[in-house]
Amino acid sequence: MMNNKILLTVFVLSALVIYSCKNQPAPAYRQTGSVERLSPLMDDIIEPGVLPEILADSFDWSEGPVWVPGLNMLLFSDIPQNSVFQWTAKDGLKLYLKPSGYTDTIPRGGETGSNGLLLDPEGRLVLCQHGDRRMARMDAPLDKPEPRFVTLADRWNGKRFNSPNDAVCSSKGVLYFTDPAFGMEFRWEDPKREMDFAGVFRLGTDGEVSLLIDSLSAPNGIALSPDESTLYVSVSGSDARWYAYQLSDDGSLAGGKVFYDAREMKKDRPGSADGMVVRRDGIIFATGPGGVFVFDPEGNHLGTVLTGQRTSNCTLDAKGGWLYMTADMFLMRIKLR
Repeated sequence: MMNNKILLTVFVLSALVIYSCKNQPAPAYRQTGSVERLSPLMDDIIEPGVLPEILADSFDWSEGPVWVPGLNMLLFSDIPQNSVFQWTAKDGLKLYLKPSGYTDTIPRGGETGSNGLLLDPEGRLVLCQHGDRRMARMDAPLDKPEPRFVTLADRWNGKRFNSPNDAVCSSKGVLYFTDPAFGMEFRWEDPKREMDFAGVFRLGTDGEVSLLIDSLSAPNGIALSPDESTLYVSVSGSDARWYAYQLSDDGSLAGGKVFYDAREMKKDRPGSADGMVVRRDGIIFATGPGGVFVFDPEGNHLGTVLTGQRTSNCTLDAKGGWLYMTADMFLMRIKLR
């Protein structure tokens, strides 16, 4: 009799589990990848079982995502297509802006479009324009985009930039940006290069451009700590490292050190150190070999969102509840706690 009761209980519980699973809503988007958890703290950032989602695909090389709070909209670049796309939960994917990074009429090869995108303190769209080799601002409202641009900076000491790649703006409106040669037609060997180095620059509110770093082989992603006392810079290409610099009140840098070295991981996983975003609590999401690395402010590697793709950049929505990722031909996201 007791055995029959146990069997009945097991049967009922099994049926409830099956019923519950069948009645769970299907994910709105196709899931992919996995989450590598190297520290218990990772569970406080991404709930166990949560996976990345693919929101859109078929891009040539997606990059530079930025969240637009007032419009609940994500903008991101497709560099080879010289375009910016928009994505919203309501309307999905749409073309937002074309051309986005190269406005000349003379045909040229290479990665011509915009790369990093950001909003300045006044909420205007700022673009790292590969083809035009400048930092520019869109001269149109965010909800009525037009390919009209104002040049913010296109040279230092009279020499043209290589191809501004990524940027971050301080709360005071100071712009920090990287300038490797990835966007030039022949990259590092391009005869049109006017600088023999790839720099990290500062554009002050007075319009003056200052060189901060000229010793990194291929500076790429760039971000500020929440209190704006630390500037993070990634180095990509054949490298895969992140650096941290102390930022002084006068805008100068000091104490540069390697924040994290992922060169060994680069041997087995696609991609290199690239774009990044810092959450309000100091947690750093940084694209690197295999996906998005998650660091605490001390540089401890807590885990990785493994996308399975060369992952170029990432950003957060206004509340920090979603991490959006550009990964080769894909636009992805993952839910955060």
